[in-house]
Amino acid sequence: MKINVKLIAVILVSFNLVGCQLLLDIFGVGSYTVKRVADGDTMTLVDSSGNEVKVRFACVDAPEIPHTVAEKKSRKLVNKSQFSWGLLAKERVENLVEKAENQVVLTITDTDQYGRQISEVRLPDGTFIQEVLVREGLAEVYRDYLQNCPSLEIVEAAEVAAKQSKKGLWGDSRYVSPWEFRRLQK
Repeated sequence: MKINVKLIAVILVSFNLVGCQLLLDIFGVGSYTVKRVADGDTMTLVDSSGNEVKVRFACVDAPEIPHTVAEKKSRKLVNKSQFSWGLLAKERVENLVEKAENQVVLTITDTDQYGRQISEVRLPDGTFIQEVLVREGLAEVYRDYLQNCPSLEIVEAAEVAAKQSKKGLWGDSRYVSPWEFRRLQK
């Protein structure tokens, strides 16, 4: 294997000139501070320049949370199931980022129609949040949107394991996938 010394030199000089964080941001990978966890697959972050960034987790879909008083008071079993799993997913994400002192590292893969950055989200220690959620039965692989999922094999393996052990939502007979739940609400 031939080492490209010129390329390595350019990279090292670039790090010195523009800083590591800026290069990470340019290449779609960077460290951010969590401002708010909206639900089990969406959060608002602050980048190194102080700008807010809305993020939607790549590769997965977490159950919905209630947004209105009527939803919070709903007695429908499908709503109760969806919302209880959604709140557990949100709480798990909050706990993960809190333990990481509200720091996450993004691998941005796309932007959605709402302007959110579609991203793989990891903690500074490398923990892949989407994998944790899926493995614990708190989110599902979002098969309709896997074209920009670099870690597809990881989340699919986590889902197989969760299904086999009936973890989390996979053990709830009333549970409906988030995309199906949203379709039924229209």
